[in-house]
Amino acid sequence: MISVRRLVPSDRAAWEELFRGYIAFYGRVEPDEMYEGAWREFEADTRIHALGAELDGRLVGIVHFLTHPSTSMPDADVCYLQDLFTEPDARGRGVGRALITAVTDWARAHGCSRVYWHTQESNATARRLYDAMAENNGFIRYQIDLAR
Repeated sequence: MISVRRLVPSDRAAWEELFRGYIAFYGRVEPDEMYEGAWREFEADTRIHALGAELDGRLVGIVHFLTHPSTSMPDADVCYLQDLFTEPDARGRGVGRALITAVTDWARAHGCSRVYWHTQESNATARRLYDAMAENNGFIRYQIDLAR
């Protein structure tokens, strides 16, 4: 049985291992300070939020999300699902679906008008799940990195 819940301090090490797996999956390397800063934000639970999925008593998936205003829906925020990762040995068991459902439920309860996310075009495994749960509206993402 998969359970999804807010992360607690005792999840810190398992969360970081999963988040490092997510970062590595996308071919990135981030400094330790990034993980520290993200964890502080999740503990505060005001600007950025995190949930974890447990399977057989073990944290096997994480999701990070935030809300922001939308010009097309000025009376309701939208929810951006920023990071989603499931431990490789837990994939195909409903963990990703449970995490997306939990974010959608959270967003609905907080008055958001929609939930959206991005993934790489080549991420075929995840896209099968995403195509079953959401509409691909055809947008392509562009990015300009600014100096930190």
